[in-house]
Amino acid sequence: MSKHTATTATAPAAFEPEFIALLKDLFEDKIVFNRVLGLRLQDITPERVTARIDMKPDLIGHYQHGRVHGGVVSAALDAMGGLACIAANGARHMNEEPLQRLQRFAKLGTIDLRIDYLRPCVGDYFHLSAEVLRLGSRVANTRMAFEGADGKLLCVGAGAYIVS
Repeated sequence: MSKHTATTATAPAAFEPEFIALLKDLFEDKIVFNRVLGLRLQDITPERVTARIDMKPDLIGHYQHGRVHGGVVSAALDAMGGLACIAANGARHMNEEPLQRLQRFAKLGTIDLRIDYLRPCVGDYFHLSAEVLRLGSRVANTRMAFEGADGKLLCVGAGAYIVS
């Protein structure tokens, strides 16, 4: 009989309420275009960020069918990819004060963005999520999802962001 030793992985530290409040204010209010889109942060962890958009007439791209404009999807998923980078990079610097960590992201920018539109985006509201696949010292790669209220996948995205 062989002897096995169990290894336990340490879970990443959760963000402080102050850091989450600062990110929420930045994401929902200070980035004016996110406010126009109606992006509302739902959850933020070092591994994954989630948000919601409620449908409104200003987001319609096809007037006869009431579908969300493709530019809304693209902009929202780009914002989510950037937020995922902030969360992942913020987790790397938990020894810093929340405001100091947030100031690290002044140079965050999109390098490349790809959106695949899988189904028409029709509904009362939508769920968005993003996660970082790889976080390097200068570039991060993300994947994002845009889902209907029923959880059906409507669009996916992949992005590369400068993080330093």
